[in-house]
Amino acid sequence: MLKKYDVTTAKTSILKREALEDMPVSPATLQRIKNTFGEDLTPDGVVDRLIKDVRNRGDSALIEWTQKLDSPELDSLQVTPEELQQAWNGISDELRQSLSLSAERVRRFYMAQPVTSWMTQNLGGTLGQFVRPIRRVGLYVPAGTAPLPSSVIMSAVPAQVAGVSEIVLVAPPQRQSGRIDPLILATACLLGIKEIYPVGGAQAIAALAYGTETIRPVDKIFGPGNIFVTLAKRKVFGIVGIDSMAGPTETLVIADESANPEWVAADLIAQAEHDFLAAGILLSPSAALIEAVQAAVVRQYEKRDRKLFLNASLPGRSGAVLTANLDEAVELANAYAPEHLCLSVRDPWALTEKIYAAGGIFIGEHSFEVLGDYVAGPSHVMPTGGSARFNSPLNVLDFVHIISLVALDPQTTRRIAPAAAAIARAEGLDGHANAALERL
Repeated sequence: MLKKYDVTTAKTSILKREALEDMPVSPATLQRIKNTFGEDLTPDGVVDRLIKDVRNRGDSALIEWTQKLDSPELDSLQVTPEELQQAWNGISDELRQSLSLSAERVRRFYMAQPVTSWMTQNLGGTLGQFVRPIRRVGLYVPAGTAPLPSSVIMSAVPAQVAGVSEIVLVAPPQRQSGRIDPLILATACLLGIKEIYPVGGAQAIAALAYGTETIRPVDKIFGPGNIFVTLAKRKVFGIVGIDSMAGPTETLVIADESANPEWVAADLIAQAEHDFLAAGILLSPSAALIEAVQAAVVRQYEKRDRKLFLNASLPGRSGAVLTANLDEAVELANAYAPEHLCLSVRDPWALTEKIYAAGGIFIGEHSFEVLGDYVAGPSHVMPTGGSARFNSPLNVLDFVHIISLVALDPQTTRRIAPAAAAIARAEGLDGHANAALERL
C-alpha cells in the first residue's frame, strides 16, 4: 500500500514536481464536464467560461452555475445572522471549546508577529513606511470532500489581527440543503464574520474578483481549493491580489531508526486522507523503519473511514524512500520543498539549520503535523507544489500593504538632486533631469 522507492526512482515519480496544468484530472471529472457543458472541455476551458459568464450576467450566472455544479437546492445568496447563530448553537460544547482554543492560539501567535510602520531621520528629512491593512478581502473555504472550519480560523484570524475591516467568506453549499455546512457557519459566527455567500468553485472566485449585484468585489482573495478554483485565481490575478496557487496538500517525514513507526504511519495516513492527490512521503536511511511503517500503514488503514481517498493517494503520490543517510534525506526534502516537513529523528534540531525550503517544520514526534492543522498556532495555509522554495505560509503580512514615505528636507534635496539628474540623463530622460535640476 505504501510503496518503497530508491532515491533514483523517487526523483522521477513521487518527488517529481508537476505543473498545475499537468495535474491529472479523473475520468469522472471529465465526464461530468461533458454532461454539464455539453462538450469536451479542459478544466482551463471550464474556468474561462464560468468567469466570463459571471462577469456578464452577475447574480443570475452565479446562482445558475452553483445550482448546476454544487446544489440544485440553492435559492438565495444570503446567509442571515439567525442562520449563523443557529449554527453556533447547534454544535457541541466540546467543539465550541475546541474551535475557541484554536482561534485563541492562532490569534496570540499572529499578534506576536512584528508588522510595524517606521520612520528614520538618518537620510535627511524623514523616510519610512506606513503599514496599512487591505480594506476588503475574500476568503474561500473549500468543502468538497469535507467541511473545513479550521480553514476559516487559519485565514480569518490573521486578517483580523492585520486590521482588515471587511472579510467576505464564500463556501460551496451542501448538495442536499443548498446551504453552507453548519460547521463552517458556526466558526464564522465565533469569529464575527457576517458577510457570507453560499457559492463555490470558479464562479465564486469570479464573483469576488469582478463583483455581482449582491457581492461587491474584494481587493485580495485567499484560500485553497480544487483545480478549478486554483485556475480561476490565476486568471483573475491582477484584477485582484491572490494569496498563492495552492495545489494538493503534502507532508514529508524525515525519520531515523529512533522514530515510532506507528506514529509515522498515522501522520502519513492523516495527510493522505485529504484527497485523491494528497501526498504522504517518508524519507529514511533505515530500511527496518520503512518496513515497520509499511506494516503499520496496512494495520491502521483498516480502521480508517476515508478509504476512498487512501486507496488513491497512498499508492499514488505517497511512498517511502530509502536514503543513504539523513543528509541525503535533507537534500531531497529541500529539492521537494514540502508544505509540511516533519523531523522524526533522534536530534531534530541538528537538522533544522539545514532546511531552507519548507512551508512549516515540525520538530520532533510530539509536534506532529495534525496539531498544526488545528491548534498549534501558525496558519495551516502553507505553500504547496514546491512553492515553499520562494513562498511563505499565510501570515499577517499577506493582509497588509506597505506605503513608502518620502519627506526630504531642502538641504538633502539640493545635495542629492544632481545625482538624480545625472542618472536621468544617462537613461535619456531629459524631463526627469530637468525636474531634479529645477529644485536647484
